[in-house]
Amino acid sequence: MEKYMTSPRSVRGHHVGLAIIFVCLGSFLVVFTDLHGISYKNLLSHSVSRPLPPHALNALERCQSLHRTPQVSLDFTKRSRSDRFVEGTKPILIKNAKVWTGGHNGTEVVNADILLDNGLIKGLGVYATSFVKSYSSPLTVIDANGSWVTPGIVDMHSHLGDSSSPELSGASFDDNSPHGPILPWLRALDGLNTHDDSYQLSISGGVTTALVLPGSANAIGGQGFTIKLRPTKERTPTSILLEPPSQLNLSHQQDYLPWRYMKHACGENPSRVYDQTRMDTVWAFREAYNEAREIMFAQNSYCDKLGAGDWKVLEEPFPDSLQWESLVDVLRGRVKVQVHCYETVDLNDIVRLSNEFQFPISAFHHAHEAYLVPELLKTTYGGPPGVAMFATNARYKREAYRGSEFAPKILAQHGLKVVMKSDHPVLDSRHLLFEAQQAYYYGLPENLAIAAVTSTPADILGLGHRIGYIKEGLDADLVIWDSHPLSLGATPKQVFIDGIAQLDNPYVLPKPNTFQYAPIVPDFEKEARESVTYEGLPPLGVSETDLGVIVFKNISTLYIPINGTIQSLHSTENENVSPSVVVVDAGRIVCYDTMNLDSCQSFLQSSNPRIIDLEGGSISSALVTYGSPLGLGEMESEDSTMDGDVFDPLKAGVPSVMGGDGALVHAADGLQFGSRSALLAYRAGVTAGISAPTHEGFYAGLSTTFSTGASHKLAPGALIQSTNALHVSVRHIGSPSVSSQVSALRHMLLHPQGVTEAGKWLRSVIEGRTTLVVDADSADIIATIVLLKKEVESHYGARIKLTISGGLEAHLLAKELSEAHIGVIQVPSRPFPTTWERKRILPGPPLSELSSVAYLLSYNVTVGVGIEEAWSARNTRFDLGWLAIEGGELVSKSDAIAMGSTNLLRLLGADAEVLNTMDLVVTSGGDILNIESKVVAIISPKTGSINFV
Repeated sequence: MEKYMTSPRSVRGHHVGLAIIFVCLGSFLVVFTDLHGISYKNLLSHSVSRPLPPHALNALERCQSLHRTPQVSLDFTKRSRSDRFVEGTKPILIKNAKVWTGGHNGTEVVNADILLDNGLIKGLGVYATSFVKSYSSPLTVIDANGSWVTPGIVDMHSHLGDSSSPELSGASFDDNSPHGPILPWLRALDGLNTHDDSYQLSISGGVTTALVLPGSANAIGGQGFTIKLRPTKERTPTSILLEPPSQLNLSHQQDYLPWRYMKHACGENPSRVYDQTRMDTVWAFREAYNEAREIMFAQNSYCDKLGAGDWKVLEEPFPDSLQWESLVDVLRGRVKVQVHCYETVDLNDIVRLSNEFQFPISAFHHAHEAYLVPELLKTTYGGPPGVAMFATNARYKREAYRGSEFAPKILAQHGLKVVMKSDHPVLDSRHLLFEAQQAYYYGLPENLAIAAVTSTPADILGLGHRIGYIKEGLDADLVIWDSHPLSLGATPKQVFIDGIAQLDNPYVLPKPNTFQYAPIVPDFEKEARESVTYEGLPPLGVSETDLGVIVFKNISTLYIPINGTIQSLHSTENENVSPSVVVVDAGRIVCYDTMNLDSCQSFLQSSNPRIIDLEGGSISSALVTYGSPLGLGEMESEDSTMDGDVFDPLKAGVPSVMGGDGALVHAADGLQFGSRSALLAYRAGVTAGISAPTHEGFYAGLSTTFSTGASHKLAPGALIQSTNALHVSVRHIGSPSVSSQVSALRHMLLHPQGVTEAGKWLRSVIEGRTTLVVDADSADIIATIVLLKKEVESHYGARIKLTISGGLEAHLLAKELSEAHIGVIQVPSRPFPTTWERKRILPGPPLSELSSVAYLLSYNVTVGVGIEEAWSARNTRFDLGWLAIEGGELVSKSDAIAMGSTNLLRLLGADAEVLNTMDLVVTSGGDILNIESKVVAIISPKTGSINFV
C-alpha cells in the first residue's frame, strides 16, 4: 500500500495536544459518523489512549468526501452576484431583443428586454421607462431594435492558449507531451498562454467560454479546464477559469464539488506519436485504469475500516497518489471525460473500456464514424455520451475518410446530443457559428443547431446552471447578432461576458430584413440515407447526363462569365424584374427571357425540351478552387495517397536524372482524379481546380487546371489547361533566409539558365507570357517582391505578370500593389494569424470596418480567394457568399463570384479559351452564394452536356 502514500513517513511517536485535536476534529465527526457509522465516543476514547497522528484530519476529510459527486452549491441559485463580477461594472438593460433562450430544447424564442447586473442575468421581460428611472444604479440602455440575442457561444473542444497563435516554437505547442502515452496528471492550465492573439478574435465571433484540452498525441493527455475568454485585471490563467476544480486549492470540503475534465485519445494519433498499435494503446488505457482502480479499492477499504471503528487504520495515511488521483476521480464519476475518437473500431474500444472499469464518457470528439454506430454509443457506461464534431472537415486521414456532412442530422435523429466544435486553432473558433450553420444546412434542426454551440455543450460540461442559456440567475454571457444566428455571415453587434461589453466601437453593416429569419434550407434526406447505406462512401458521380435541349424556368439571377468577367444579366432583386427562363442546348445557353419563351421559340421548334423549375434558383459561373493539394492526392495525412513534395534546389541538389537544378516540376504529371474531396467540390459547383506542386520550401513548379468531376486524366475535359503559372514561395522558414530566397528569385529572373526547363519557363515569365506566382504573407516580403518586379521590368523594359498568393498582410500595401499591377489571391478567405508573418491581418467586422478583401478591392487590386485544405473546396460558395455579405457596397455578388472564378483564372495564367468555355452551375432555391440553395446541375460547354448531381 505504501506506493499510494502521499506522505510515507512513520506516524509513530507524534503526540498532539488533545484539546487541539478535538477542536479540529469536531467539525468533521458528526457528519462522518452519519456517513460511516463511526462511534464518536469510541474515537474520543481512542484519542485519549493513543494520540491521533497529524494526518488524521486529512484522512477523515478524505473519507467524508469519498463518495461525493459534483453538484451545484446549495446557495448557487440564491446568489445575487457572480463570483466573476468586476467591481465598477455598470448594470445594462438590453431593450427590444428577439431572445433565443435555449429553453424548451432550444425552441423558446421571446421578444423581451434583458437586465444584466452584478455579472448576472437579473431578469428577462418587459421593463417600463419608470423602472429604468427608479433602478438602484444608473442603467446603460441598449436598444437591440429587434436583433437576435443568444447565449454566448461555448466551444467544447479548444486548444486556445495551449496551442497559441501566432505559432512560435517557444510558446505555441504546450498541448502535447512527449513523455508517454498515459499522463492523466498533466494539466492544460499549466501551459495556458494569456498572450494568444486568438482571444479577442474568438470573442468577436461570439465565443465566450471554451474548454481548453490537452492535445491528442497521448492516450491520456491530461486534464482540461474551462475558461471565460474575457481578459481580467489579474492577467493570469487562473483568473479566467470557470468553476475550477477543488484540487487547485487542495480543498475537499467546499460546499460544492465542481466538475473536472480530462482528455483521452485513441486511434491514429497516439499510435503514430508513440510508434504503437491500437492494441498497445488500449492496453495502456486498461493498465492505467487498473492502477487507478486499485487505489480506489484501497481508499474504500481504508474508509470502510475507519467507519467500522478500526482506529488502527489511522496509523497509516489515507492511500492516495498525486499522479493517479485524477484518474481515480474518473472512476468516482467526478470527471467529464472527453475522448478524441474517429473510427468504429476505436469507438467500440472505448465503450468497452468504459463498461469494464465503469466510468461514464462525457463526449466523443471528432467521431467521424459515430453516425454509423449510434446504438453502440448508447451502450456506454452511464448513458450515451455527446458527440462533438466538425460540420464538413473530413477526409484528411483514414480515420476521417468516411466523415459525413449529414452526421449531425443522423445522430440527432437517434436522440444523441450533438455539439459543433472548433478544435481551435485547427478551425478558427471565431467562426464556430459557421459550423452550426453548415450542420443546419445539411439537416440538423434549427433549434438543435443553435443549441449545438450554446446550451448543449454547456449541459454536457455540467455548466448549464450558469452558461448556455438566457434566464434569470445565469452568468451574463450573451451575444447580440446583426442577423439570425444561422444566416451566413451572422456577426456580433456586441458580446457580453460576465455582464461586460467586449467589443469597443464594433463595426456593423446593415443587412436586408430577410437575414433576420432562419434560412429555408434544402432537403438532403435522400443523401443522408445514402451516407449510412454506403457506410460513409456513397457514390459521388453525376446521376444523369443530358445532351438535349433543356429549359430552366423560374430563375431569379444570372451571373454569366463574359470576356473574362462575371456579369449580372438578370436579377429579381431589382424592382419590377420577373423570373426568367433559360434555354440550354448542347451545353450552351442559347436563349434567355423573362416569364415566357416567346423570344426563344426558334430554338424549340425542332425539339422536345425538358422543362425544369428552379424555384427561384440561379445559373452562374462555375467556381474554381486553388491553394490546397486538391487533385494531387486523397488524404493529406497519408503519404501513400499523395503526390508528395518536390525537390528544392535551395535546400538540396535536384537529382541529375531530373535535369538537376534546372528541372521544373509539372503538377499535371501528379494529378489524381476521382478523390472524394474533388467530387464533393464538383457537386457544390466547384468544377475546376488549380494546383501547384506541393512543396515545403522555395521551389514549387508549374500549376495545372483540371476538372474536379473527371474520372481520369484521359476523360473528355479532364485536363483543362496543362500548365498555368510558375510558382515559388518566399517565407520565413529559418534556412535558407528570406534574403537568400529573394536573391535566388532575382538571379533566376535576371539570369535564366540556358536551355533547361526552368530557363524556358523563366524566359516566358520575363516576356510576359507566363504568370509568376509568389507565395508570401508578410507585408515586408511582399514589399520586397514589388521592388523586385520593378527591377526586373526595368532591366528588360517590359511588364511581367506577377501574383501574390497567401497575402494575409497584403492589405497594408493595397495602394502599392495596385500601382504595380500585382493581383492577390488571399488564402484563406477569412484571415487568421497562424504564423508571425500573418500577424498583421485585417480581421473584418466587427473588429475592423472592412475585410482585407474589401480593402484590396477598394484600391482596384484584382483579388481571388483560395483555400488551404482540400476538404474545404466544397465550401467555396459559402466563403464567397460570406465575403459579399461583409463587403457591403464594395463587394457585389458578381465581384464575389469573380473572386472564386474568373479572377482566379486570370491571376493564375488561364488561357483565353479556358475563360471562354467555363462551366455554368445551376442551383435551385437561390443563387450559388445563398445558403438556401442547392446545386442541381453543371452545364459544360466543353463536353456539350448537362450533368445532374
